[in-house]
Amino acid sequence: MSYTVDFTNVSTTGLESSPVADALAGLRANEARYFKNKYDHDFTVVPASEAQETIDWVHRILKEERDLVISSTPLEASAFQVENIRMTYVFYENGLSINVMYTVDDGGKRAVGFKLSDGMEVPEELAAQFKFARQKSKLAGTIRGSYFVIKNEY
Repeated sequence: MSYTVDFTNVSTTGLESSPVADALAGLRANEARYFKNKYDHDFTVVPASEAQETIDWVHRILKEERDLVISSTPLEASAFQVENIRMTYVFYENGLSINVMYTVDDGGKRAVGFKLSDGMEVPEELAAQFKFARQKSKLAGTIRGSYFVIKNEY
């Protein structure tokens, strides 16, 4: 069952099992606000059990590009296209959010972004390869983020 994320009244719906559910809900709401303001797109998520193909695609990119395997359990995912950009999100139980920005045009920008919920530790599998910059968010507190550019076709 899909859930349209409300960034006005932040809810932990679908994220309750996370030890940082409130912060992860704020992070998810922060993304929803961005897409509503920039593209007039309603950010909708589905439970991980309904999004295996989406999650597998993200995990394939992580494995093939950087030999990364995320140890936390996926809770929710979202996949949509705005303009010529395919956007995919996976929200994990430990508070991690991974997004893939994949421009469908040849030669466009393609990258994987990592965002850490306020209060979570940097996952062991990411700590050695990435430095995380901090940004403040009214919805999510302090967000730490990093990214890498995708080199191959997916």
